[in-house]
Amino acid sequence: MRKLALSAVSLQPIRHKVAVIGAALDLGAGRRGVDMGPSAIRYAGLDARIAELGHEYVDLGNVETAVAEATATGDEHARFLPEIKDTSRRIARLVAGSARESLFPVVLGGDHSVALGTLAGLREVHGVGGAIWIDAHGDLNSPETSPTGNVHGMVLSAALGQAGELFQGDDWGLPALDAGRVALVGVRSLDAGERELLTHLEARVFTMSDVDRIGVEGVLREALDHVAGPGFVHVSLDMDAVDPDVAPGVGTPVRGGLSYREAHLVMELIAESGVASSLDIVEVNPVLDRENETGELAVELVASALGARIL
Repeated sequence: MRKLALSAVSLQPIRHKVAVIGAALDLGAGRRGVDMGPSAIRYAGLDARIAELGHEYVDLGNVETAVAEATATGDEHARFLPEIKDTSRRIARLVAGSARESLFPVVLGGDHSVALGTLAGLREVHGVGGAIWIDAHGDLNSPETSPTGNVHGMVLSAALGQAGELFQGDDWGLPALDAGRVALVGVRSLDAGERELLTHLEARVFTMSDVDRIGVEGVLREALDHVAGPGFVHVSLDMDAVDPDVAPGVGTPVRGGLSYREAHLVMELIAESGVASSLDIVEVNPVLDRENETGELAVELVASALGARIL
């Protein structure tokens, strides 16, 4: 049964000019379809929902991306990485331009590798920052540890400068994150290489067991304290953080995720904190969805991150 959108929300005064950037990229994932994610989210009424909250909506369109069928896979340990870098540079330019003009960037994926572009653009303007990474997975693999070679599973380690020489480059804008200011929320699936890397990082990891024990509010309060600091705070929401019963349209579902209300509370607490500089919402796959249920939920969660309240 489709969940109802939050209603009876008071209109908010204009606080943001929201710059929406579509990144229809699926080269970093193992399953096709997330390239249609930006369209699914827009189709679910993103513009009207943001305007209803009193924010100004500025849609910058979709960045140009390569097509898998017309592109060589390249290195099997980091599939399509040159093309992913090219797309990420285009995202970075738009994000940096938006940040310089005091717009709030909202990047619609596409697979999670699009966050490389968001973070590179933020670093260009603000320097190194922090991030709340809401995801069922760690995204902390490298070409040497990844079991698949899919870049969307390496994006956080790359942003931390921990993914090796393939991700290096003077014009690339990485590393963009301070490991002492990264908090992962909702984690329930880690590979061996990711567990090993985490033993050497100052990142905080809040698994779903932590959510069960101390509750969403306790987890988010600790996460927000951990990521606070100079530069920027980016919020990256992978829709597979939400339980697949609620968000079925994702490529790598893992049972036991955030409930509908828990997901909203996460975003509401982030909005209340006022620390977020930007937002990614990624991995919506309409091919695997039910009547755009996940796209609609993505719009609701963006609204909660931008200040939607019941009263």
